Amino acid sequence: MLRLLFVLFITLPLLELYVLIKVGASIGGLATIFLCLATAAIGGLLIRWQGLNTLFRAQERISRGEVPAEHAMHGLMLVLAGILLFTPGLITDTIGFLLLVPPLRQWIIRHYIGTHPSPGDITIIEAERVDRDDPYLR
Repeated sequence: MLRLLFVLFITLPLLELYVLIKVGASIGGLATIFLCLATAAIGGLLIRWQGLNTLFRAQERISRGEVPAEHAMHGLMLVLAGILLFTPGLITDTIGFLLLVPPLRQWIIRHYIGTHPSPGDITIIEAERVDRDDPYLR
């Protein structure tokens, strides 16, 4: 895991620089800077809207006495999207915007993070413990 993080910290900035240089050569330096700022601003608005929406849905579940674990995971993924969107670069912006797509977040949570079974999926088996040293059982 540490090796993967090391490789990401080395390769991702180099890839970001490469993409920024190529895009800057195509559309110009000022337009590239504007594009990076625009993606951060639009991403910030989307994160705020989706974050508040996730918070309200989590509060509804709490008021019904349910645990909002899945909403917490959506919130964490929105935080990660925010970090990626406010990091300068077009690759991180793309990944950040992908994390803003609710069905994609749902798929990631179910396939990579995992979810706990719903109450209807749990089978409860009742049992009684019997102590063999109990004098009333002899």
